[in-house]
Amino acid sequence: MNSIDILVIGHLERNEDGSVICEETWSTSTLIRTGDHNIVVDTSSGFMKPAIKTSLKQIGKVFPEDVDILILTHGHSDHIGNNGMFKKAKVYIHKDEECDVPDAVRIDKETEIAKGVCIVPTPGHSPGSVSVFVDADRHYAIVGDAIPLKDNYTKNVPPKLNVDPGQAMESMKKIVAFADVIVPGHDQPFIAH
Repeated sequence: MNSIDILVIGHLERNEDGSVICEETWSTSTLIRTGDHNIVVDTSSGFMKPAIKTSLKQIGKVFPEDVDILILTHGHSDHIGNNGMFKKAKVYIHKDEECDVPDAVRIDKETEIAKGVCIVPTPGHSPGSVSVFVDADRHYAIVGDAIPLKDNYTKNVPPKLNVDPGQAMESMKKIVAFADVIVPGHDQPFIAH
């Protein structure tokens, strides 16, 4: 059975004008273990590298070189800052993301990458935002900034930073229709419904 471990819980700080304070913001990073793969979803901000290393050590039996798949929910710097930790990983990102990720597999549609692990386009925050839907003991959606905070879910509002609020709301509906547990981009996991 697939299992999920949170390596780092994301955090988001804003100025009074609503702009993000970059040095106080980092994304959630998640490890998915299947029978055949160790998959990391998002690698957080560069300064979170020690925390990710500590989490992997605490989980045990998983080292950065054991991670063979890396999925980036989108290309913002607070989600891709530690990609270099996972040198042997095949990297997946949506084709519409404008960022330099060498040798990445650029996808444009729903893509199953392991049994019970599917990359699902959930645009709105950025043109190529994706989520990862995982069948484990429950249905998990690891959503990046498609739902950055639990408040977006509870208040039914799109991410403050978005390229298309209507598209962002459609993506949130898709996520909520699937998920028992949502792992947001910058907050603790929570139960949906």
